[in-house]
Amino acid sequence: MKKLLITGVIVLIASVSMNAQEISKNALGLRLGDNDGFGGEISYQARLSTDNRLELDLGWRNGNNYDGFKLAGLYQWVMPIENRFNWYLGLGGGLGSYGYHDNNINNGNDYTDTFVFAAGDIGIEYNFDIPLLISLDFRPEIAFGDERYNNDDLGLDIALGLRYQF
Repeated sequence: MKKLLITGVIVLIASVSMNAQEISKNALGLRLGDNDGFGGEISYQARLSTDNRLELDLGWRNGNNYDGFKLAGLYQWVMPIENRFNWYLGLGGGLGSYGYHDNNINNGNDYTDTFVFAAGDIGIEYNFDIPLLISLDFRPEIAFGDERYNNDDLGLDIALGLRYQF
């Protein structure tokens, strides 16, 4: 009976250690997607616990007739799938601002708007043996403001993330 109990404990510990994957303490890189008109984002992830992290993303746009920024923050739950694959869910929100400066839009008047938004996040990631993390995620956002930068309150963003882990 004692041998059976010891064997059971060893098997349990081995199975937990095989399924538990350490989330990197920090990861910094790019999240490349449509970002609902804001293009790519600089992305930072910070581990909060063994299976939770905080992600902060900053996207910006600057052109001849427009400029803007968007800052997002998400709390994520990370769950292992197999080998070095994880999937994750997240909730959060952020704020942004944009402006048009074109004589052909809005009778030549400058137009600016600031907005806040709530966001969800679901994705899959692969943690390489080298300190590289690659991910693909889907982030729906619902915005609140005078008028959203693309005249729509719902944004559906799909992006590829590449981050250096340290």
